[in-house]
Amino acid sequence: MILDAARLAFFNLFARETRSVLVKVLGVTILVLIGLWFVLRGLFMTFLFPWIAGFFPEIPDWAGWLSFVFVVLASIGLALGLALLLSPVTALIAGLFLDDVAEVVEKRDYPEDIPGTAMPIGPAITSSLKFLGVVIAGNIVALFLLFIPGVNLIAFFLVNGYLLGREFFEFAAMRFRSPQEARLFRAKHASTVFLGGLVIAAFLAIPFLNLLTPLFAAGMMVHLYKLISQRDLGFHRST
Repeated sequence: MILDAARLAFFNLFARETRSVLVKVLGVTILVLIGLWFVLRGLFMTFLFPWIAGFFPEIPDWAGWLSFVFVVLASIGLALGLALLLSPVTALIAGLFLDDVAEVVEKRDYPEDIPGTAMPIGPAITSSLKFLGVVIAGNIVALFLLFIPGVNLIAFFLVNGYLLGREFFEFAAMRFRSPQEARLFRAKHASTVFLGGLVIAAFLAIPFLNLLTPLFAAGMMVHLYKLISQRDLGFHRST
């Protein structure tokens, strides 16, 4: 069941219906990073560069080209620094489009089922920030165990598996149930959700591909929710 959900979610990432979501996520991410670069460069040129130049008041005119080289190198350094923000920024932006992915999955693979209800923009932003916080918090915990041989890798998967599984399964469930009922449903199937979270954690550990983690996780948990719901028809549904 879990592997089926993961397989379907992975192929859905590259389906024709999902490409528009990918384009939006990557496009907005690039625009945000470019905007950050201009803002940081402006702050550097306005405040930091004059302060640094104050330490070298006696530079002769013939060495003025050094200032130009320094500015160019600083701009490149800022760009490289922003590259480190690529993953969290992508995660934050992708979190705003989780419902788009869920809708694609539901229409593509469950056309006969009643479609879920998308979250309003406010809760969607909150969900996006929660995902970012979950990833950061989980990896901070794993970082503390970094120097314990063998434990750090296990901690990474256990912490991220639990947190990511919980967040994304409840996201999928809340498209069809009340928040309280979604949490109860997740708790009832906690072991299955945790195993699904481990798959997401493994996806998160793959360089470059992990930029798509929120989209993969959303699709996978929609599939997992559907599969579990089909087996647990007796669970009370809110009206």
